[in-house]
Amino acid sequence: MINMMNPVINFSIKLIIALGVVFASHIFILTLIKEPIFNNLIIESYLINIVLAIFIYGILYYFRIKYLDMLGFIFMAGSFLKFGCYYIFFYPQFKQDGEIIGLEATSFIVPYVFCLIFETFYLVKLLNKGI
Repeated sequence: MINMMNPVINFSIKLIIALGVVFASHIFILTLIKEPIFNNLIIESYLINIVLAIFIYGILYYFRIKYLDMLGFIFMAGSFLKFGCYYIFFYPQFKQDGEIIGLEATSFIVPYVFCLIFETFYLVKLLNKGI
């Protein structure tokens, strides 16, 4: 049934489920190493990455026919948008104490990298199948 839906909704559902598993694993690892679980803007980071990933894929899907040759550039612009959000919303918070520790960095990098890989996989499918 999922494959018969709009591809953007299909992508969104799969991304939410997969990123939910990554989030649960991230929280589990933080618990194992006895670190604070919901510090370092981890929830906000996952939410921003998921919203932007769905937005970027939606844009890619919308422009897939008219601007097929430019989809790679649109995808890269989406990545710059994510980094822009990081520097606007997260970096100032992380840098308040004068340094960015590993836990702060991973709270953004983990969902960013996962969404990047997920988006790349679906962009390749979009280009190959021409949905």
